[in-house]
Parts: sequence; structure tokens; C-alpha cells
Amino acid sequence: MRFRMTALHNKHSFALKAEASDYLAIKKLSDLEKIVWTKDSWILGAGSNTVFTQNYAGQLIHNCLSGGEISETDDSYELCIASGENWHEWVTRTVRQGIPGLENLALIPGSVGAAPVQNIGAYGVEISRFVTQVDVYDLAEHRSFHLAAADCQFAYRDSIFKKVEHASWFITAVHLSLPKDWAPVLEYPDLQGLPVRSDASQVMQKVIEVRQNKLPDPRQIPNAGSFFKNPVVDESHLEQLLKEYPDIPYFRINESQIKLAAGWLIDQAGLKTCSFGGAGVHQKQALVLVNRGEATGDDVLQLAQRVRQEVNKKFAVHLSPEVRLLGEKGLLSL
Repeated sequence: MRFRMTALHNKHSFALKAEASDYLAIKKLSDLEKIVWTKDSWILGAGSNTVFTQNYAGQLIHNCLSGGEISETDDSYELCIASGENWHEWVTRTVRQGIPGLENLALIPGSVGAAPVQNIGAYGVEISRFVTQVDVYDLAEHRSFHLAAADCQFAYRDSIFKKVEHASWFITAVHLSLPKDWAPVLEYPDLQGLPVRSDASQVMQKVIEVRQNKLPDPRQIPNAGSFFKNPVVDESHLEQLLKEYPDIPYFRINESQIKLAAGWLIDQAGLKTCSFGGAGVHQKQALVLVNRGEATGDDVLQLAQRVRQEVNKKFAVHLSPEVRLLGEKGLLSL
């Protein structure tokens, strides 16, 4: 279904005032066959990781596909979920049905289709651990194909789906395999108070509690969750930082890569009270930028640039946006 001049404040969680000149809602697979892909087209999911900083002049294709099914083998539970489904609802559905695996990823906003794009992760678990296949429809070539997990080029908050040359790839469904041989992942400090033999429901409830305490509800304070990625540094950089900041929190990814807490860096750079116009740094979680009311796209961009500059000046650490910033004709870079 196609609409002209559609308001977007209720289609992205940062709730900035913007309009799309050409808006299409995709509710069934056959809708995709009618689309004429242009270079200014953009595929939108739940809008929890997208910030419209201006009116969008291109073709906005909104994923509203629904449905999904669960099957079972001797060793695993197999999920095939339509990409327009709500991610958190499927986490709670599986856990309540006694199917463990996704509990650490509870309350991550967004659609199922966005999960492999971002390679979403939290508390020591990434979605790439469970993806077996992603179903795709190429809107430019009008063909369907499947990508095995090994071909998705998963990395920290990254995947093949983020590449500019694949902008016309519309994810239609995501296949996950959740092993029955399961043990809780409790390495992160926020979860270490749980019993070692916690079940998936206990872990999920704790994750929800922690996230609700730390992160503002977008329905009350508009935001896009973590605005920046947690930066990754090498061992020598960490050693230099520890000399000056011995209490800096970090998490080892492997022998050569260490993840730092972007929120801590922003906080220590003295930016928790920083604001531009109606946009500000959230007081409880500095990693989250918020719309305090009537913020403009320019407010958000200026605030984000200030945060990056101050963190780089103090720690020589480069912050990259986790959100996707859209201008009049497409993706913006800070």
C-alpha cells in the first residue's frame, strides 16, 4: 500500500518530526514484486535503530511482514520468522514455551529482520550464534535467494546486509536454530548474581530488569537505544588507558581485541549533562541520546558530533554510531 507525504514521528523511536514523500507498507511477499527500486529507496523495519534527521525525499519501504513457525528435531528447536515480526515478542514466546537460547537478547527493540543486519547482541550473546539462514528478496533484480550464516559476514554489530551495495536486499525471513543442549550465559557483571543453574526464564527476567533500570522507555522518552557502538581496541591501547584510568570497564572479545564501554567513556568525558536544543545525553545511561521534546535532526547530529569529539580528545578512542542516521536522500555519516 502506497501513501504520499506520510508522517514519520511514529515510525521511528527517536520520534523526530519528519515526513516521507513516498511511503510503501509491505504486508505480503507479493508486494515486493511491484516495487521499482531506485537509489534513493530505503528499507525500514521497526524504526528503533533509524533516526530521520530530515524529511525523506526518497522511496520508504516499510517492512510489515508477519508470521512464523517453530519445529523441533532431536537436538534443536528450529525457528522460521517473518522479518517484520517484533524481536522481543519472539524472545518471550520461545522462553515461555520452554525453548532456551534467546533470553540474553530480551528487550532489544526492533524487528526480527533487523537482528541479523545489526548482528544484535547483549550480555555475551549475539544473534549470529543461532542464525542458520536468512531469506532475501533483491528489490533491484527481483529475485529471491537464501544466505547461509557463513555467508552473512557477521561481525560486531555488522553483517553483509549493511554494505551499501546490498541496500536493495529486503530480508523476508530469518531462520534460527536453538540447541537443546543449553547452559545459561552469565559472564557479564549484571548477570553474575544469578544462580549458576538459572533457567532461561530467570535469565530473561533479569535481563529485562537490568535493561529497564538502565535504558529509557522510548514510549516515554524517545530514543534509539545505544546510539554508539562499544568501541574495540587492541591490547596496547588498553594498557595505556589502564595506566591513567585503572577502573575503566572492559570485556575481552579474544586475545587481541578488547571491547570498552562507550557509556562509561561518555560519562567520564563529562557529557552526561550535555545537550543541544531538544536532544541530550540520558542521565542514567550516557550511551543513549534522547529526544527531550521537540528535538530536531540538527540537534541530534550536533550532539552526536560533540560526544565523539570529546571522547576522542580524552581517550583517543573513536566512537562509531550504532544507529543509522537518515537525511533527505539517504544514509548520513558523522
